[in-house]
Amino acid sequence: MSEKIVFEGCACFRQRLVFATLSKQTVRFVKVRAGSDEPGLKEHEVSFLRLLDTITNGSKININETGTTVTFRPGTIVNGRKLRFDCGTSRGIGYFLEFLLCIAPFGKVPLHIYLSGITNDNQDPSVDIIRTVLLPVMKRFGVEDGLELKVIRRGLRPGGGGEIMFQCPVVRKLDPLRCVDVGLIKRIRGLVYTARIAPTTANRVIDKCRQVLNTFIPDVYLYTDHYTGKEAGISPGYGLSLVAETSTKALLSIELAAGQGQLPEELGETAAHLLCEEIDRGGCFDTQSQTLCFLFMTLGPEDVSKVRIGKLSPFSIQFLRDLKQFFNVTFKLKADPETTTTLTSAVGIGYTNVHKKLA
Repeated sequence: MSEKIVFEGCACFRQRLVFATLSKQTVRFVKVRAGSDEPGLKEHEVSFLRLLDTITNGSKININETGTTVTFRPGTIVNGRKLRFDCGTSRGIGYFLEFLLCIAPFGKVPLHIYLSGITNDNQDPSVDIIRTVLLPVMKRFGVEDGLELKVIRRGLRPGGGGEIMFQCPVVRKLDPLRCVDVGLIKRIRGLVYTARIAPTTANRVIDKCRQVLNTFIPDVYLYTDHYTGKEAGISPGYGLSLVAETSTKALLSIELAAGQGQLPEELGETAAHLLCEEIDRGGCFDTQSQTLCFLFMTLGPEDVSKVRIGKLSPFSIQFLRDLKQFFNVTFKLKADPETTTTLTSAVGIGYTNVHKKLA
C-alpha cells in the first residue's frame, strides 16, 4: 500500500473514496469546510462512508472531533446478500447508488442491497435514469448476468420514504469498448411518475412533452407510473425521465422533478427542451454516464478503449484528473470540429477481481 494521498477540502469526496477502495490506497481529507459556520462532514458524507464500510471488510475510518479531518484506509470489497441501508433525506438514493455501481462488480460475492430514502429529486441521479441508462453502460463493459434495479416504493422530497432493490454480479475483468458512431435518433421513451396526487397529472405532462418532441420524431412513447398508499412514500409529487435511443444503441437522457407549484404542462415542455439540448451535445454517452464510462475504460484490459462523447462537464474533467492521480491513466482527447464532439481514448490498467475464479 502506497503513501497517503492528501486532499484539502471535501470536493469530489465520493469518487476519491471509491478510487481509493479500488486502488487500495489510503486517503486523507483535511480542512473539510474549515472556514464554514458548520465545519466538518455533512450527514450524507458520513452516510457514504458508512455504506462503504457496509460492503467492505477491514476498512478503517478515522474522523476527528470536529469532522474536519478524515482518514480512510480501504479494506476488501466483499458485497453481500440482503443488505439494507438507509440513505436518509439530505441527499437522494442516487447520490449513493451512482458510485456503488463503480465498485459492486469487483466484490467477493454478488451484491444484493435494499436502499431507502429519496428516489427522485433534481439534485442527484434518479433511480429511473440509473436503471435505464447507467445499467446499460455497465452491460457494454461485460457486467450483465443478474444486473437489476427495481423500484419498490417511490420517495420524493422532502419526506422520502422510497425504497429500491439493487443487485449486481461480480466479474473477473471488464471488456474493452469501442463506440465512436453516434448514429441517428431512432426513438424516445419516457417515464412519468406520480405519487400521492391525481393520476391525470401524468397525462397533462405527456401531452405537452409529446407536442414538442413529435415535431422532430414520430416514435415517442411515455409510460405512466402511479403510486398510492405505502408505495407512494411520504411526500406528494411528480416528475419524468426521458431517454433518446440512437440507431447504434447510444442512450441520451434527462430527468426533471416538479418544483413546488409547477404546472404539469410547464414540466413537460421544459423536459422536452432539455432532452433536445442533450441530443444537440452529441456523443455516444450523455452527461450523466460519462464518468462511469471513463472509470470502466480505466479499469478495462490493457487494450485501447475509444468512445465519442459530447461536451465534457466540469465534473467529468475533475474525474479524469483524479483517475490520473489514483491509477496513472492519461486519456487522449481529440476534438471533432465537424460534429462538436470529442473522441476519447485510453489504455486500461487490466484491473482484475482476484476473488472471481476463472470460468
